[in-house]
Amino acid sequence: MTTNTPSSPPTLPDGRPIPPMTADERAMLESWLDFHRATLELKCRGLDDAQVRLASAEPSSLTLLGLVQHLAEVERNWFQRVLAGLDVPPVYEEESGYALHPDRGLDEALTIWRREIARGKEISAGRSLDDTGRLVDGPLTGVEVSLRWVLIHLIEEYARHNGHADILRERIDGVTGT
Repeated sequence: MTTNTPSSPPTLPDGRPIPPMTADERAMLESWLDFHRATLELKCRGLDDAQVRLASAEPSSLTLLGLVQHLAEVERNWFQRVLAGLDVPPVYEEESGYALHPDRGLDEALTIWRREIARGKEISAGRSLDDTGRLVDGPLTGVEVSLRWVLIHLIEEYARHNGHADILRERIDGVTGT
């Protein structure tokens, strides 16, 4: 474990922030979500555009680049559409984000993903965990969800996809680890 300054959170040797072992509920939820976001970025670190396009766990067509794009869509959906009630278009032409465009590389996808994360943090900053938004599509359209629920759901979503990213990365170049 390393620390940069007394006021900065401790980090793992790979640079990911270590979620606090004791904290209030909001700090705990937000720090675990940030940890999982950092894990996704770590899984892409050091790879070139061709490598992040490899669907290396046959028969799946899932790629690391597709995961980054998908999670940009997820961030936009839950914070902007659901919590803020904004009528914003999908980030990418295909709403799931998995489709790869020949001209879009990892740097661009990460920039877009980071922008969506920053916007989500802005939206949630002034809200309580009990504040609600409404689901905007699917069989539960109109159902109320709290910010607490959204944060827990996003932790679950990232954790699941980081498991996919682990497998993809190991198949690409043998790199393993959390």
